[in-house]
Amino acid sequence: MTIAALGTIATRVAVAAISLLVAAVGARMLGLEALGRMSLLVLAITFIMLLCNVVSGGLVYLEPRHGTRTLRWLAYGWSALACTAGALLVEPLGVAPAGLGVHAGAIAFLESVATTHLSILLGRQRFAMHNSITLIRPALLITAFVLLLRTGGADVHDFIGALYISHGSSALLSGLLLSRLTAQSSDAGAALSAMLRQGIPAQAANGLQLLNYRLSYLLIQRFHGSSALGLWSITTQLAESAWLAPKSLGSVLYARVSNLDAQEEQLRLTLTVMKVSVALALFAAALLAALPDSLFQWVFGPEAHGIGRLVLLLGPGLIAMAASQALSHYFSGVGRVHHNTIASGIALAVTIPLGLWLIPVSAELGAAIVSSAAFTSAIIYQVIVFSRLTASRLPDYLPNRADMVRLQQLWRRLTGR
Repeated sequence: MTIAALGTIATRVAVAAISLLVAAVGARMLGLEALGRMSLLVLAITFIMLLCNVVSGGLVYLEPRHGTRTLRWLAYGWSALACTAGALLVEPLGVAPAGLGVHAGAIAFLESVATTHLSILLGRQRFAMHNSITLIRPALLITAFVLLLRTGGADVHDFIGALYISHGSSALLSGLLLSRLTAQSSDAGAALSAMLRQGIPAQAANGLQLLNYRLSYLLIQRFHGSSALGLWSITTQLAESAWLAPKSLGSVLYARVSNLDAQEEQLRLTLTVMKVSVALALFAAALLAALPDSLFQWVFGPEAHGIGRLVLLLGPGLIAMAASQALSHYFSGVGRVHHNTIASGIALAVTIPLGLWLIPVSAELGAAIVSSAAFTSAIIYQVIVFSRLTASRLPDYLPNRADMVRLQQLWRRLTGR
């Protein structure tokens, strides 16, 4: 790995920080009820993006094989169809706030166009261009959001306007960067077939994972309203920041495992990354749980109370997901990605009945318990399969001195030293 890897990790951290800043501005300026509507709109856009990515989800892999021009126009056409269908469906399904379905579809189309450009840039290994646009988009979002809030009456439509500005600008800028590169064409039928083969299984897994992450949003909105959803969305964004380091380490592990033939080295490296990921997530979760309510209320407004208790209940799930990042990337690296899909399916089988039981009566507290139970069930399956495939034993999952040596080697690879 080179400096490009560090740039990607730094970009991911910056994007997460800006997302929290957007939530803080929305909560303080508009209140938790408006923040809940904003969160539901973002969720609707994310669901529509799943439809878009059925065709465009594998562009990083496909670009070197089928050419930029062909893939680009096929992705545009599919995105237009998917976003139109999504705009018509998200409101009746209760995923989008009333009256905002058309906005969800239009913004999703702009995001899909930008994502298509970014995926092609990544497929052509233009990491600096990719990271720049990835960072510019949330920076434009928070800037436009603050400016719009200060002009006229502040409401949720200021956030919608900021989304149009940020996604539209990133689609335009990334398109201009892409136009400077030489574009190759290929047979459109073969390209579309390859896109579907890559996209359908991947988006099935992503859809299961998204439901695991966000089904609680829909249940809280239905049974407790937008204010409760606003508080829960803040909690989940804070808690998921504990996964930034595990996700970054997992990406490095995926690249390393994919290029290693020795199973023993794959095993040792995966276990080391998993232990470090768990330690980092444990530290982050403990820190968040220990912060006083007064600090959260200072950042997110007086309605934001009880976040520390929610993070504490989410703690087991956060630690489980940190471990899962390592095992998921291992399974992907050795070509056994179906185990990740099965794990997501098991988690969803826990989420649905437990969520329907606990969330209507316990709101955010129930959602935190459900999330921890679901994520824990997924990692239990992954550990069982990993242990069977690699003959790992319980002592192998405990920290040891050799882990420090492998961690130093991983860091040198990450930094290119």
